[in-house]
Amino acid sequence: MDDKMKFFDIDKRVLDAADRAMELCADRLREIDEIQEYNQIKMIKAFQEAGVRESYFSGSTGYGYDDFGRDALDRVYAYAFDAEDALVRHNFVSGTHALTVALFGVLRPNDTMLSVTGMPYDTIRSAIGIEGSYPGSLKDFDITFEKTDLLPDGTLDYAQIEKDITAKKPKMVYIQRSRGYSTRPTLTWREIKKICDISKKASPKSIIMLDNCYGEFVEKIEPLTIGVDLMAGSLIKNAGGGIAPTGGYIAGRKDLVEMCAYRLTTPGTGKEIGATLGNNRELFMGAYHAPHVTGEALKTAVFASALFELLGFDTAPRYSDPRGDIIQLVMLGDEEKLCRFCEGIQAGSAVDSIVSPVPSDMPGYESKVIMAAGAFTLGSSIELSADAPLREPYAVWMQGGLNFHGGKLGVMLAANKVIKSL
Repeated sequence: MDDKMKFFDIDKRVLDAADRAMELCADRLREIDEIQEYNQIKMIKAFQEAGVRESYFSGSTGYGYDDFGRDALDRVYAYAFDAEDALVRHNFVSGTHALTVALFGVLRPNDTMLSVTGMPYDTIRSAIGIEGSYPGSLKDFDITFEKTDLLPDGTLDYAQIEKDITAKKPKMVYIQRSRGYSTRPTLTWREIKKICDISKKASPKSIIMLDNCYGEFVEKIEPLTIGVDLMAGSLIKNAGGGIAPTGGYIAGRKDLVEMCAYRLTTPGTGKEIGATLGNNRELFMGAYHAPHVTGEALKTAVFASALFELLGFDTAPRYSDPRGDIIQLVMLGDEEKLCRFCEGIQAGSAVDSIVSPVPSDMPGYESKVIMAAGAFTLGSSIELSADAPLREPYAVWMQGGLNFHGGKLGVMLAANKVIKSL
C-alpha cells in the first residue's frame, strides 16, 4: 500500500489484505468496467432518442401542464429500461412508495398477490397488510397476499413456484430482486427469466411485477426484456446516480404504467399533470450518471467481499460470484463487530464523519436498526452506507460508493474498526 493511506491510521493487517484483495478481484473489476461502459453508452442513446434539450431542465409549477422535460425524462428511463413507458417523478418519496403506487395501481379487491421470493422487504409489509394494523393497506381492500417460501438454503423453489402459480392463477406474481434483510442470494436476470417463463406458461394473464431496488444497471440485460411486466425502484438508489435528491420510478407495459399514473394523480389526468418545481435538471443529471455510479458501487462491493473474506469472515456474494444488485452482505457474528463495522463506514464518509451511528427504532422495521451513511442526500443508499437490524445472524448489508476510491477507503476503515475490536 503506498503513501496515500498516510492520512488514516489503518492497521497493517488491513493494508496488506487490501493489496491482496485487489489482486483477487482484478478480473471481476474489469468485467464491471465492461458492463458500466455498455450501460453508459445506452443511457447516452436514451437521452438522444428522447430529444433532451437544455430548455427541458426548467421546472413547472401549478398543474404542470405541458412540462416537456418531465415527459422527456419518462422517455429516457423507458429507453434505458427497455420499457414501453415509464413514470419518473420527484414526488415518489421512496422506493417503497413507488412500489405501493404500482401495487394499488393494478390490483383490485379480491385479487391475489403471490410473492414467489418469500417474505417481502420489511418496509413494504405494512402497505400489503402483512405486519402492523395501518389503515389503507392492500388487506383493507380485500386483496389477498400469499407467498411461496424459499428453500432452506435461501434459493428459489421453482417446483413450488410452478405449483402455486398454476393452482392460484394470481392477478400478480411478485418478485423481489434484492435480498432485503435476509441472507438469500440476490436474483440475477437468469433467475428472474426462469420465474417469468414459469409464470407465463402456468398463468399467462398474471402480471409479473418486480421490486427492482438496488438492481438497476448492474447487468446488461433488463428485466423487462425477459418477461417482467412492471417494475419500480428509487432514485436515491442506483437509478438516480447519486445526484437525484429524491424520487422514484415505475416502468413497464404502457397500459400498466398508465394505471399506476392514475393512482399517483387521478383517473383521467395520470401522467399529464404534476409540477416538477425545478427538479428536472438534477433528475436528468442523475439518470445520466446512474450507469457509471452503479458500476463504482459494484466495484466497492466486490472489493469489500474479497477483503473481508481474506480477514476470515463469510460474505455473500463472494467477490467472484455473479451479482444482481449492489448489496454486499458480511457475516460479522455479534453485535459489537456489527456496530464497529458501521462506525468505520461512517468514519470514511466525506459528510458527517464525526458522527457515531447507534442502534435505534426505525419506522417500518420490527427490530432496532443501525445505519451508517455520511451522505450528501439523506438516506441515499447509492452513496456508501451500511445498515442492519440487531438480530441474528448479525450480518451487515453494505451498499453504494459514488466512486470506487472513496468506497474502498470506507471499506478499509470498517475492516480496521472490526480488526481492532477482536
